[in-house]
Amino acid sequence: MISNLDYATLQQLWWVICALIGALFLFLNFVQGGQTLLWQMAKTDTESALIVNSLGRKWELTFTTLVLFGGALFASFPKFYATSFGGAYWVWVLILFTFIIQAVSYEYRSKPSNVWGGKTYELFMFINGSVGVLLIGAAVGTFYTGSSFSLNDMNQVTWQYTIGGVNLRGLEAAFSLFNLSLGLFLVFNARVLGALYLLNNIDFSTVSELEVRLRKAVWTNFLCALPFLLFVVVSILLRKGFGVDADGVVSMVSFKYFFNLIALPHLLLMLLGGIGLVIWGVLAGAFKNSDKGIWFAGFGTVLVGLTVLCLPAFNGTAFYPSTFDLQSSLTIYNASSSQYTLSIMTYVALAIPFVVGYIAYLWKLMDAKKLTVEEALDEEAY
Repeated sequence: MISNLDYATLQQLWWVICALIGALFLFLNFVQGGQTLLWQMAKTDTESALIVNSLGRKWELTFTTLVLFGGALFASFPKFYATSFGGAYWVWVLILFTFIIQAVSYEYRSKPSNVWGGKTYELFMFINGSVGVLLIGAAVGTFYTGSSFSLNDMNQVTWQYTIGGVNLRGLEAAFSLFNLSLGLFLVFNARVLGALYLLNNIDFSTVSELEVRLRKAVWTNFLCALPFLLFVVVSILLRKGFGVDADGVVSMVSFKYFFNLIALPHLLLMLLGGIGLVIWGVLAGAFKNSDKGIWFAGFGTVLVGLTVLCLPAFNGTAFYPSTFDLQSSLTIYNASSSQYTLSIMTYVALAIPFVVGYIAYLWKLMDAKKLTVEEALDEEAY
């Protein structure tokens, strides 16, 4: 059956697969959000241990998903991978650096030989959850705002954005109000998810005040995220987009992404449904004394993330546009691997549901019992 799929269908399929991995990564950012809440929520060493060890059960999933996202893009859209990761490498290096210091922090925070002290590694966790997530949002924002690059006939990328003769290599993405707003939304949304996850994962029988603070944090951070979300959504609907005609010529089109939503109503339904689920999860966690809000808000985040990543790629749109040279812009059709490569990858991808099922099974085993104070203070704990 896969061998009968035409090239365009395979290209579209693999963009959806990559977008889904990216959307799952945004959900797993509850780890990063929880890390930024640590100093604000924990008033005692016991509460700090509970939060760190609760997040420590899942931090590797986020890191692994990020690597999987990059690997999937490399295999299915190598021209995009080479252009973005090769041209805008400083922003990606900084993102990866924040995840490296996160891994080191969980490994050494509570070790007896830790001469830097636990607070140093907690600072690293905060940097990962704030700067790292902010830069990820700025990088995703370039799918809508574009990047300043050009490609020659040999597909060699030249990054054009400089300040005072210094080439910023992608860091300029954080200077865009749209990109910055998307990044800040992701930071606050991750904090919402982090608080909801901790409410679901920790036994509060001896730390009831921590539960109260976390429920308040859910609502507070949602209110902080809301104006950035509204700005991003309105900007997407009103801004010009990078349209591609039947001959592959790229031009600016007014209200391009608004028309994409109309032409692709399933994306509009996913966007509205995702926002609705996030709101329901927030209300359940903040006001209904429920510990299930993470599942509603998490699934909603996946739907919103999937919409944001798919909207600039379909209906004749350049998903990685160049503001310096419009015709250097990348589409899922001119940036993908060969039909043969995508076909082989699709056969391999048939194993994905089994992998997801295994992860879900392990997750259920890990969370069968809520984390207690005794477990958090164990000498083998993080």
